[in-house]
Amino acid sequence: MAKKSAVERNRKRERLSQRYAAKRAQLKAIARDRDLPIEERFKAQLKLSALPRNSAPIRIRNRCGITGRPRGYYRKLNMSRIALRDYASSGFVPGMVKSSW
Repeated sequence: MAKKSAVERNRKRERLSQRYAAKRAQLKAIARDRDLPIEERFKAQLKLSALPRNSAPIRIRNRCGITGRPRGYYRKLNMSRIALRDYASSGFVPGMVKSSW
């Protein structure tokens, strides 16, 4: 099990990212628009950098929904490889069987 503080920090980042998503997209569009004057684009870039760092979606870490483990994560299943193996061994994942050769 991962540290609760790390899991909560990641959840906080997810909430901040959702809250600032529209504002961030708007400022990015202004900063990238080559038709606008350079001063206006620079102001948009300054406002973008003034937003909280944790509101950037790149700072969100994929973590297992069951254990909070950050590594060995399957996006499709929202769980780590270890939790997947435990669930598959218990019969909770339909069609998945333990391989042996």
